[in-house]
Amino acid sequence: MVDSHIVTGFDRDLESVQAHIMKMGGLVEEAILEASKALRERDEELSEKVRQADKAIDALEEVINEEASRIIALRAPTAVDLRVILSVMKIAGNLERIGDYAKNMAKRNTVLVQMTPVEGSRAALGRMAREVQLMLKDALDAYIQRDVELAYEILERDRDIDQMYNALFREFLTFMMEDPRHITPCMHLHFIAKNTERMGDHVTAIAEQVIYLVTGSMPDDARPKGDTTSRDPEMSAPQ
Repeated sequence: MVDSHIVTGFDRDLESVQAHIMKMGGLVEEAILEASKALRERDEELSEKVRQADKAIDALEEVINEEASRIIALRAPTAVDLRVILSVMKIAGNLERIGDYAKNMAKRNTVLVQMTPVEGSRAALGRMAREVQLMLKDALDAYIQRDVELAYEILERDRDIDQMYNALFREFLTFMMEDPRHITPCMHLHFIAKNTERMGDHVTAIAEQVIYLVTGSMPDDARPKGDTTSRDPEMSAPQ
């Protein structure tokens, strides 16, 4: 009877902390979409909303880490149960970083709205952000369903994000070379594109945690990156 109560209590703890993860994930998805919309529509008010909403994301990460630490201290989980707790903490950290990148996108938008728009750039960045948001949604679904196949699919989809970033980077360079007036706005847009690409990396890290949780090992580290700009001297730019 005692063991049954212990197991039931542990299950409740896990359900609670995983519910926080899903809530945090939903807030991060919303931040990505709203930051992208603010950029597309040059909406300073929405940008500020995204910046303020990041506080709730940060607060949830703290709650998750506190609950996970308490579970480890009180329940002393082992094997799969311990992997669940460790994965939760890793996923929370990646979600927090994605939220930060969305907030940074919103910050840069408040500067960009004061400048002449660069034709076509906002739509392209919006498509990239939307794909990252869909990847995140699937990564969270893979976590809840313990779906390793879906997690591996997300690893492959991250290459598409890298290629989108490469194309945008080249486009921004072309704009800057053709018209010096585009240099400042294109630099801001480049940082937004790079931050979005990094969001994809953190979504990939969440998918890797799903694989670790289910299989007990991380996927092969030799997976090639699709971002070639850091290896091409003609494409390099400060981060």
